[in-house]
Amino acid sequence: MKSVSALALRALTLLLLASVAQTQPNYLQDEEWINTWRQGFNFQCPHGQALVAIKSYFSQSEGSDRLWSFECQPTPSTLGEPTECWWDDINRAGMEWSSTCTSNGLVAGIQSQYFPAVLDREWQFYCCRYSRRCPYSCWKTTDVPEYYREEGEMVIPSYGYFIRGAQTTFSGVLRDRQWKYILCRMTDFDCAFQNF
Repeated sequence: MKSVSALALRALTLLLLASVAQTQPNYLQDEEWINTWRQGFNFQCPHGQALVAIKSYFSQSEGSDRLWSFECQPTPSTLGEPTECWWDDINRAGMEWSSTCTSNGLVAGIQSQYFPAVLDREWQFYCCRYSRRCPYSCWKTTDVPEYYREEGEMVIPSYGYFIRGAQTTFSGVLRDRQWKYILCRMTDFDCAFQNF
């Protein structure tokens, strides 16, 4: 009798563990990633929209690579339509990188290529300029992710701020990057200068 109750208790414990495991959210499956491990990608917001959220998930076993997810949002009508868009500077894999959209542009896309020899990616921003609007009240976020090899997430803190670029460091030991995004507001009027 004792062995039957021990088996029943063990079965009940396994059942409880299985039900708890099924109710836990699966971060990898619940997110719409735009890339697969070690693959290049090219993401562009629809015309008239800018990047407002970035999420990533790190895996050492997948070549010290990250899965990426991006969200866009229409820009305010006061900015008007983008007058031109372009691919800005590209970094080299394994190197630190700092890039701000030239010509007062806003980040409206990102492309990246993975390099297995370095276990890192090259990055390039897709930038769009809105007439002659100028950035102001700019600041950098804290490190995203806070520590190497963690999940990373950055969402624009309030409507009216835009991503203008980023500064990133690369750890040759941990084979991962941390990002500081450059966020700015844009004037509602045309201005005569360029803020490089």
